[in-house]
Amino acid sequence: MAYDRAHWSRHYDDHRGFRPFRDSEKDLLVRHAPAPDGGRALELGCGTGELAVFLAEIGYTVDAVDFAEGALTRARKEHAGAERVRWLCLDIEHDDPAELSHDGYDLITLRLVFPFLHDRTRTLDTLAARLRPRGALVVITPVAETTPEERRHIALDEEEISLLVEGWSQVERFDSEGLAVLVLRHPAGDFTAVEKGRPEPQSVVGVCAVVTDGSGRVLLGRSTRGMWELTGVRAGSLRG
Repeated sequence: MAYDRAHWSRHYDDHRGFRPFRDSEKDLLVRHAPAPDGGRALELGCGTGELAVFLAEIGYTVDAVDFAEGALTRARKEHAGAERVRWLCLDIEHDDPAELSHDGYDLITLRLVFPFLHDRTRTLDTLAARLRPRGALVVITPVAETTPEERRHIALDEEEISLLVEGWSQVERFDSEGLAVLVLRHPAGDFTAVEKGRPEPQSVVGVCAVVTDGSGRVLLGRSTRGMWELTGVRAGSLRG
């Protein structure tokens, strides 16, 4: 299900929100991601700012990011007195991230956001590169097992969670009243897309297609060997 900035801004303009930020989540963050001296945090998909303000209260200087201006309008109004929080309108997948801290972050949070990302692998790779050496990336997400079928698009199943945590040397998982709280540290290296259960190719003839857009950009795909290649289509099996 696709959502754009206009959709999310209308969501917040209509005074709607999401699941409230609960004490069980706060306790887990305090215990497993405490703020170091001079700690800096990046919150992606900050919405109306509950988590961002809490992170500031426990000692972080926070960049609170959302791509919906409607969310930030409410956050600035509802938390007008908040200290050490900078509200930024930014799409982490598509916009220039020049406004973000060049010194990196001790904590990066994605609460109720990860299922909506279009390019999860690339986004994680980008965020991992912004972590300071002892930093943590925390993903808080509904899980499919406890989410009604009609809201499945807001949750992750176990296979998606397995893909999410691959490439991290230290992974901790906790439950917060039905939400999975994933604390990831020490990215092991470059992130690559991983395909589960992909069948072996049966064709002996392959066809490549060059796909471009109106600006002349070329569509590439990542192969199972981690190489960027032209997109291919299977010509059919020639086996008897």
